[in-house]
Amino acid sequence: MMKHTIPSDIEIAQAAKPLPIQEIAKGLDIPEEALEPYGKYKGKVSLDVLKRLERQKDGKVVLVTAINPTPAGEGKSTVTVGLGQALNRIGKQAIVALREPSLGPSMGMKGGAAGGGYSQVIPMEDINLHFTGDIHSITAAHNLLAAVIDNHLHQGNALDIDPRRIIWKRVLDLNDRALRNIVIGLGGPAHGIPREDGFDITVASEIMAILCLALDLEDLKARLSRMVVAYNRQHVPIFVSDLGVEGALTVLLKDALHPNLVQTLENTPAFVHGGPFANIAHGCNSIVATKMATKLGDYVVTEAGFGADLGAEKFLDIKMRAGAMKPSAVVIVATIRALKMHGGLQKDQLQEKNLEALHKGMSNLEKHIETIEAFGLPYVVAINRFISDSEAELSFLQEWCEARGVTPALTNVWEEGGKGGEALAHAVVQVIEQKENHFKPLYELEESIEDKITEIVKKVYGGQGVEFSSLAAKQLKEIEQQGWGALPVCMAKTQYSLSDDPKKLGRPKDFVIHVRELRPRIGAGFIVALTGDILTMPGLPKLPAALQMDISSEGVISGLF
Repeated sequence: MMKHTIPSDIEIAQAAKPLPIQEIAKGLDIPEEALEPYGKYKGKVSLDVLKRLERQKDGKVVLVTAINPTPAGEGKSTVTVGLGQALNRIGKQAIVALREPSLGPSMGMKGGAAGGGYSQVIPMEDINLHFTGDIHSITAAHNLLAAVIDNHLHQGNALDIDPRRIIWKRVLDLNDRALRNIVIGLGGPAHGIPREDGFDITVASEIMAILCLALDLEDLKARLSRMVVAYNRQHVPIFVSDLGVEGALTVLLKDALHPNLVQTLENTPAFVHGGPFANIAHGCNSIVATKMATKLGDYVVTEAGFGADLGAEKFLDIKMRAGAMKPSAVVIVATIRALKMHGGLQKDQLQEKNLEALHKGMSNLEKHIETIEAFGLPYVVAINRFISDSEAELSFLQEWCEARGVTPALTNVWEEGGKGGEALAHAVVQVIEQKENHFKPLYELEESIEDKITEIVKKVYGGQGVEFSSLAAKQLKEIEQQGWGALPVCMAKTQYSLSDDPKKLGRPKDFVIHVRELRPRIGAGFIVALTGDILTMPGLPKLPAALQMDISSEGVISGLF
């Protein structure tokens, strides 16, 4: 059982004894000239490593996903790190591949995103703050493009851009609701053309999605050139290539494209690179980091944001397709606490044993299992143990799985690190070796955008169908007319529910998904379908995590997580 005496995550991380990053790289046979250290314990790995190992056999990709998240917590990133450590403990060469945390959530609600307990990636403070500057470079590139657009208007508007149809906002990597809708260009003719504008959070930028899907520098530049930023007065799309600034954007991103190498508390190598949101983007770390890991390790343990309805679906339909990769297995993380919330309990009721609520909440896990089965992949259910879990509840969940032919594995990686994940590691290896893998994306690219969305809604969410707003219906026609209909779909939906209503927990029935808007992300290579009230610039809570953070006179950070 977990003990109350375990230190906080940041205290555990600060007490760790990491190896110099050169030793981590050496253990992966990364040549010295291919590593650019950023201090003692983090570094960037040149893409030349991918070229050198192009013919090397790929390692096995293990995706860690989860049930729909709740305020009770699921610990998906913690299980990802713990599983990587556990695979190394049982004699497999494993590498972890995670997303970079955004400053917005770190300073807002979450307070950190590098795993937890004794299953963390380190240096935790650096990863959760500025790290190697990747997100800042995306902010700079995105805002350079915004400045170029407004300068084009100011200098005569040769492209006849309609100021009312500029879709390229500005970005900031902080939660700031006051910037969602603004007016710029005030103060007279010398200060630009007045118009409405707004800010998104940096990780919602199409440039972030592009960075995570680009295969090399040339592909990065080509994707940037294809971004749609506005429409002219004849409703013709304006691309970055029309403004001629793709070269400058690529220059700002040249270092950010190289994967970041760090380590876990147990010195397991970890690539932490890229961080698109999972509800408004595709929610996966970069293809180049994952591909590099498959060339350097036998097993790559990676995660995708939120539940299987968002992160896993996009990982399998977008990332794996773009990277021409095939996953070997999926781990679905579930907790007794979260399942009881899906069964109707409130957060303050979770400490008490309640088999009835647990039984009711199993419907959420059941739907996510069906989703992974629809992709033809072998899988394991990881039961992430919490101190409040009763033996009766744990037994119920294990027996529920076994009765349905589902492989369960009890994990305690938060308290025990890799040791607490050995059962899960053995289970993952076993299903990969013994279960058939018939992986296939959910839909064919040749299908219409409307049909793709409908398939996701019915097969992944369990909904009855889709209702398109008048705007979205008009945009469907425009997308087909522009020749963009063969792109995959990126659903922007609440993470808390299978439906587009965050209050409908468990496994809602007889619901319809309402698509209010479609946004072409041609550079990234997908069409975003906005549902519900998804915001691309979050706000801070009443008591943001930043209020708990401090630093001592010796430079020791506290309160980060």
